[in-house]
Amino acid sequence: MRRKDRQVTGRENIEPILQACKVCRLGMVSDGKPYVIPMNFGYTWDETGLTLYFHSGLKGKKIDAMRANPFVCFEMDIQGGLIGTGETACRYSFAFSSIVGEGNVEFAKDNTEKRAWFDAIMQHQTGRGGWEYGDAHLSVTEVFRVRAAYFEASCKK
Repeated sequence: MRRKDRQVTGRENIEPILQACKVCRLGMVSDGKPYVIPMNFGYTWDETGLTLYFHSGLKGKKIDAMRANPFVCFEMDIQGGLIGTGETACRYSFAFSSIVGEGNVEFAKDNTEKRAWFDAIMQHQTGRGGWEYGDAHLSVTEVFRVRAAYFEASCKK
């Protein structure tokens, strides 16, 4: 990170940003071009590191792209608002906190994994777990995760 004055370190400082974010932009390559899509997500952060969880239909551009090349990047942010004063445009900016990173996509292998990974999504989005997922629903849903090989957080105040 170039701007060390904006770097956020330590789980106790990074996790509140992660918890506040409900949409993660997932970047990949599709047909040789960059492709970014906003997605709801869930996460776990344990001794193995940060893992993000997503779900999707079984077919489509993003699924095809991730199957062809599982290396992806991600970005999530919370907005802090316009900052600055005066009549000069360059005195203004925008406050935000963000997390960016990269990793490899892994698709759930079976309904047991799909249920567990879906629970991570629902826990993050709703604040509760213990949901039930029927086999019929899971049969038409792809659930995947990205284990962050690298990530960093920043804050502009």
